[in-house]
Amino acid sequence: MWRSIKQVYGGAARFARAAPLLFLVPVLIELAQHIVEVQSGMYVSRDVARAVASDPVRMAFGFAKILALLLPGYWFVRFLAFEGDTRRMLSFDARALGLFAIQFVLAGSVQYLMLFGPSLSALFGLDARSASVVTAVLAVAQSVLGIYLTAWFVAWPLGNASLGPLRSCAVMAGSFWRAVVYLLAGVIPLMALHYALGLGAIGRPSALVWVMLALDAIVVGCLALTMSAAKYVAARDGAMRKQVSLLPEDQPQSVPSFQ
Repeated sequence: MWRSIKQVYGGAARFARAAPLLFLVPVLIELAQHIVEVQSGMYVSRDVARAVASDPVRMAFGFAKILALLLPGYWFVRFLAFEGDTRRMLSFDARALGLFAIQFVLAGSVQYLMLFGPSLSALFGLDARSASVVTAVLAVAQSVLGIYLTAWFVAWPLGNASLGPLRSCAVMAGSFWRAVVYLLAGVIPLMALHYALGLGAIGRPSALVWVMLALDAIVVGCLALTMSAAKYVAARDGAMRKQVSLLPEDQPQSVPSFQ
């Protein structure tokens, strides 16, 4: 398991070197959001930060950042599956692009509703406490479902239409906790650093704020990759346990290890 966790970060570093423009997609969007935040005075003090946290322009860039975090995943999954072969990663695959586009639209729509959709209180007439409980339950359910859909998230960018959501649940059955460990290992360290830099920049001198925010943008770019790599190793291990290929039938039936 430790070897696979090392592969999560090693794979991310290799992709950033091999495809720096793709790596920079979420980095630049995060920087744009930081520019908006600085202009709104968000890093002047904690009180101002709380007051402008829901600024519509900031929220719009936040949604763009979510999409930017998802977008490089298409090429990164292919980079890992093809063991760093950038030619195969970048090769045009209409089937894989179409399948990934479906996932991208679905994930983007869910995130849009979570950010801008009506609240549970407004939809179902719940009081604040009940809405909080329901929100927490839904968040847990979404996380659990996301684990079981991991093989689907990985297989479709590779062009494997046969491994859909239902089959993904079967593939990941028995690998749930291993997948949780991979995802936590790929997300928690960088997410903690992301919040530490963002919160730590509040009230600092302007020059230091920009240094911290620039570092934070790079951290977000790395986070986009480690999240995808964690899903890949989880799906790879689950598929190996069930003797299922993540690749389509017209490609070699093996699950690469991306050393």
